[in-house]
Amino acid sequence: MIIGRGLVASLFLDADRDDIIIFASGVSNSLETRKEEFQREENLIKKTMSENPEKIFIYFSTCSVYDSSKTESDYVLHKLKMEQLIKYSCKKYLILRVSNVVGKGGNPNLLMNYLIRSVNNNETINVHTKATRNLIDADDVKSITFQLIDNADFNKIINVAYIHNYKIIEILEIIERFYNKKLTLNLIKSGSGYDINVPDVESYFKINGLTDKESYLCKILKKFYA
Repeated sequence: MIIGRGLVASLFLDADRDDIIIFASGVSNSLETRKEEFQREENLIKKTMSENPEKIFIYFSTCSVYDSSKTESDYVLHKLKMEQLIKYSCKKYLILRVSNVVGKGGNPNLLMNYLIRSVNNNETINVHTKATRNLIDADDVKSITFQLIDNADFNKIINVAYIHNYKIIEILEIIERFYNKKLTLNLIKSGSGYDINVPDVESYFKINGLTDKESYLCKILKKFYA
């Protein structure tokens, strides 16, 4: 059973299983403040759990919980609340905190969609030179999820993120080389980032030869933005 219609939910459409709930619905905007939006997701989670008590509940949360600048945000507090709700209500669950998922389509305001659109429109891009982001290929999120399911690695909260962070300026330099195009940048000495520990998924990237961060981003660009 798949709950959701966004980028992450779409990854599992061709692999739906009766014994598993893929819950990838609800609040996706990290700047959301409307209480009714948070309540809607909570109600849907409770309803889905109560109607499917024997199924494995896979919930997609966010690595933003590690961002010190967002610890008091409504979005992060809501996600933490939903994690606790699932943790204490499900017999068998898996909570996956994902970083910046990059795939086909998705919200146009997602980082990579925004950057590529700005590049294609020859716009000047404001770059916070101290800012970092963690980018992960949507297909790797899918593969890692099923690997965890196959290993019966349940009743855990697991970070699903790439093994390296990228500085925003680094992302743009790689984009510049990939398209062989000179970008117009406005450098701003500000921004921040946060580290994400990935002990449960690190071996996936090593085994699949995905440890070189420039090659990894080029693979993403070729797959989704060529």
